[in-house]
Amino acid sequence: MKKTYNMEDRLVQFAGEIILYCNKLPNHNTGRYYSDQMVRSAGSSALNYGEAQGTVTEKDFINKMSLVLKELKETKVSLKILDYVKYGEEQKRKFLLQESQELAAISATMILNKKRSQK
Repeated sequence: MKKTYNMEDRLVQFAGEIILYCNKLPNHNTGRYYSDQMVRSAGSSALNYGEAQGTVTEKDFINKMSLVLKELKETKVSLKILDYVKYGEEQKRKFLLQESQELAAISATMILNKKRSQK
């Protein structure tokens, strides 16, 4: 996947790559559970970012970005669990894990910067 530097596009690509990864997981209890969980949390991070762009106040922006960060962390933990049990395509799993960490770090920085600008 080509690296993009637009946050919205990057979150959309991440959610899409999660869907593609999950579509290849085995169709049994474990595969379905983690697929459902990650598709929801990765998709939610992109959707909440879109909402954050339309906020009127800095407080609302921080709140929405906090949800983005929460969902990215949830996706990251799911990927770590799947990595621990070596579930799914290894190269894709490692890439998604790294990408979730980078997106979470960027989101946290955006929140901190907005909080600093309020002071």
